Amino acid sequence: MSEQWQTYLAEHQERFLQDYFELLRIPSISADPAYAKDVRAAAEWVGKRLEHAGIEHVETLETGGHPVIYGDWLHADGLPTVLIYGHFDVQPAEPLELWDSDPFEPVIKDEKVYARAASDMKGNLLLPIIASEALLNTDGALPLNIKFLFEGEEEIGSRSLGNFISTHKDLLACDLVVSADSGAGTEEDPSVGTGVRGVFSMQLNVKTADMDMHSGMGGGIAPNAIHELVRILDSMRDEEGRILVDGFYDQVRVLTENEKKQIADFDSFPEGLRESTGFKEFFGEPEYTPMERGVARPTLEINGIWGGYQGAGGKTVIPCEAHAKLTVRLVPDQKPERIQELLEDHIQRHTLRSVDVTVEDAHGTTPYRVPDDNPALKILEKVLSDITGHPVKRQWSGGSVPVTSLFKSELGAESLSLGGSQDDERAHAPNEFYRLSSFKRIQKAYCLFLQELGHFYA
Repeated sequence: MSEQWQTYLAEHQERFLQDYFELLRIPSISADPAYAKDVRAAAEWVGKRLEHAGIEHVETLETGGHPVIYGDWLHADGLPTVLIYGHFDVQPAEPLELWDSDPFEPVIKDEKVYARAASDMKGNLLLPIIASEALLNTDGALPLNIKFLFEGEEEIGSRSLGNFISTHKDLLACDLVVSADSGAGTEEDPSVGTGVRGVFSMQLNVKTADMDMHSGMGGGIAPNAIHELVRILDSMRDEEGRILVDGFYDQVRVLTENEKKQIADFDSFPEGLRESTGFKEFFGEPEYTPMERGVARPTLEINGIWGGYQGAGGKTVIPCEAHAKLTVRLVPDQKPERIQELLEDHIQRHTLRSVDVTVEDAHGTTPYRVPDDNPALKILEKVLSDITGHPVKRQWSGGSVPVTSLFKSELGAESLSLGGSQDDERAHAPNEFYRLSSFKRIQKAYCLFLQELGHFYA
């Protein structure tokens, strides 16, 4: 490895850490319109940071939703182009009372940074920027062509990004995508992500009347919106977690024996998740292992439910409206459009009374798998093995990175993942944190990976 960029990284770590803290202090919550200015502020901050690193043609581009940031360095004639992807938006911090410190004022404890988006993914966002800065300031050039695309809607399903990519194919054209929204295992047990589940989201609304009614006058006469909603939701799964929507599993690809063995390498993860979060026992299809259920089987979850009176004390009413938000995690070869059709058919069949049931805010993305023989994947595995001194495992994620399937369908490019997040870092939860050791290690991994890719294609 080049001694020059390693020295540069070591000499500038304190500045990199202060940059990280500045970005964490911006409450760029994409789900809440009240924070739209903060999302834009985060975009502008990232753009300036790219320029400081030596990246050219940096632009804030509009999408119809939150903006994206683009930048590039394209002086490696005859060599491939890598598009590096990430996001600067964050999840809401609530419930605030469960945080030990202000979620938007980063705190270091035990060599860990605590803040909202510390792990997902503002620390990761900086890694490829820092690596590019180190290479440009020591070698005077990057080892291959680089483009950056950072968005502000990943935490709300990348709603505007599909159309943006479709209408900017020339700008974003590349040979490989690297997503920084990820992890690389631990230093003792490194891994590379080779697949993510897709996701479909929707809101279900039930309306039974024009107004809430006195439960003494309407009780026994009028339907209750919450009861109607709960009954519909309960019809979607059995007591062991199997999804009862007709046709739901028809497109699910059967796991091969080799895939089952690959998944089994991570069988300790579910037990660690159970211990760290406090749930009492595993739940789900008993014919599959917990890890298989967690990364290779589809799910249907109720993410939120509301209606009726929720204030202090009691209120004797029959609610006229009730609502629920649902997400479905998808596996190959499921398509979100087909899942929406099946769910809407199921809802209609299980709406037994003359009530109004509607679906809104329905959107989704397909699952993604990296081809096993991808040469860049093998280079990344070698880099992580060289840095850690341990063999690298291939890992599927139970989560979703919506943009990977978009890059494949719109740009024809495969996507790899390289970030520093770890599974226990409480992403999306109170007291989210990120290990400083990962922040430093994956900076080096990016420098070496870009160098090795450049050498491979030279």
